[in-house]
Amino acid sequence: MEMLNIALPKGRLGEKVYSMFEEAGFGCPSIHEKNRKLIFENEENGVRYFWVKPSDVAIYVERGAADIGVAGKDILLEYEPDVYELLDLDIGKCRMAVAGPGNFRDDRRKTLKVATKFTNIAVNYYNSLGRDIDIIHLNGSIEIAPILGLSDVIVDIVETGATLKENNLEVLETIVPISARLIANKANYRFRSESIEKLTAELSKKAVKQND
Repeated sequence: MEMLNIALPKGRLGEKVYSMFEEAGFGCPSIHEKNRKLIFENEENGVRYFWVKPSDVAIYVERGAADIGVAGKDILLEYEPDVYELLDLDIGKCRMAVAGPGNFRDDRRKTLKVATKFTNIAVNYYNSLGRDIDIIHLNGSIEIAPILGLSDVIVDIVETGATLKENNLEVLETIVPISARLIANKANYRFRSESIEKLTAELSKKAVKQND
């Protein structure tokens, strides 16, 4: 039996996602073993799982090393990989937002300075508003950019808002809700559509049940 190659994001989200796959009947017991292995197979269920960095899942799927995978909507919007988006798994929920000091008022006569690691999302969002911006690409600790005067606002993922609050910032605008999505390689989907559709249907039931 040909294996279905599945890329899972490392970390808490990946563990939640794997539980959904397991409950859907696509388990792989060896994944629970305590070791440093990254690839796990179950011939009986015809699945091969591998753990990768969350931001790399879409690359593995787009390039065909994985037939399917699970990636956050933020990754799909930022990198725009050429993949099929099959299902919203309704977990890993948060939002992409504009945040800044509570007293911030946007002066449209000036170029707005925006600090973010989500350059593409920020550019597309402000283009849709016809707003002229100066993007400052940062890879971490984005919250301090407005405090130190490096930027006016930030564009980042917000889950609880606790980090913003601790740094005297608040959400000014929500750009888009984010959650984990099941994605598939376009070419592989044609050849493996039966197994992928069966898995998608089972996961869809689990996603609905989680919200009941």
